[in-house]
Amino acid sequence: MDLYLFGFVLSFLLSASHGLAGYPIWWSLALGHQYSSLGSQPILCGSIPGLVPKQLRFCRNYIEIMPSVAEGVKIGIQECQHQFRGRRWNCTTVNDNLAIFGPVLDKATRESAFVHAIASAGVAFAVTRSCAEGSNTICGCDSHHKGPPGEGWKWGGCSEDAEFGVLVSREFADARENRPDARSAMNRHNNEAGRTSILDHMHLKCKCHGLSGSCEVKTCWWAQPDFRVIGDYLKDKYDSASEMVVEKHRESRGWVETLRAKYELFKPPTERDLVYYENSPNFCEPNAETGSFGTRDRICNVTSHGIDGCDLLCCGRGHNTRTEKRKEKCHCIFHWCCYVSCQECIRVYDVHTCK
Repeated sequence: MDLYLFGFVLSFLLSASHGLAGYPIWWSLALGHQYSSLGSQPILCGSIPGLVPKQLRFCRNYIEIMPSVAEGVKIGIQECQHQFRGRRWNCTTVNDNLAIFGPVLDKATRESAFVHAIASAGVAFAVTRSCAEGSNTICGCDSHHKGPPGEGWKWGGCSEDAEFGVLVSREFADARENRPDARSAMNRHNNEAGRTSILDHMHLKCKCHGLSGSCEVKTCWWAQPDFRVIGDYLKDKYDSASEMVVEKHRESRGWVETLRAKYELFKPPTERDLVYYENSPNFCEPNAETGSFGTRDRICNVTSHGIDGCDLLCCGRGHNTRTEKRKEKCHCIFHWCCYVSCQECIRVYDVHTCK
């Protein structure tokens, strides 16, 4: 590691250590050593960093659900990295740091809105899925079929109880968002928007029964979508997020901050929209204060005019091009019956990286 990069990373980690009081650092359980042993060692509840008393009680009372909570945060982070893979900020996580995204989420930006939404949706999704799979004894399939069966089918299988998963996510993720300030109001709103996306995308899944797939009988159940569908949906909400302004009100408990849409001519945000009230940095250059790693050496798409293209991703600095040889399977032939044989070919690709 060169001295320039080492100095930046060091200052980045030091700056990330400040302001942890307002950071959901319990997300780190998805990446740390606690993740793999939560189910077998209940004592670890006390060692999960950043839990408020309500979360700690939840963990101790429902320890068997905690691996699913951790899994939910993990798939949320993975989906964030997929959705932002071609953007200047690509949802990078920081190793060996409680603030797993660094200082990026300290500000009330669009990025913060998306991460809270996708993480809360991930927790609801993972808990719901584990209940349907029988991994937890305190939950299971949804016995409320939400209406009579339709023509040609009947209820069957295991309907996923998304409402239970949403309840767990709300009770756990929102437990720390009880302050009367604007950031807590924003986090609660975006958390709920993420969870609502799960409920909105529940769909009927059916299976045919009968000789040779004749579908004489069809059974159906409620199922969650693939989590990629949720990621795509929330990424669209990120792109159209509503900018807000902070207002202060005097109430019996003291001063309370609330959010109001900045532009009155636009349609006000609903509970399904993401909201933010601070502008994002441009993420072009490394900046320890904002948590930006910059885009130097990032792979860009030379043929794209979008944000993943070399012009925008490289922030006008230009790009370098190198050739790369890759081994790939080619000239594949299907043999009866039943296997495929392939040759190995070497192909040359141009790889473009930001200066």
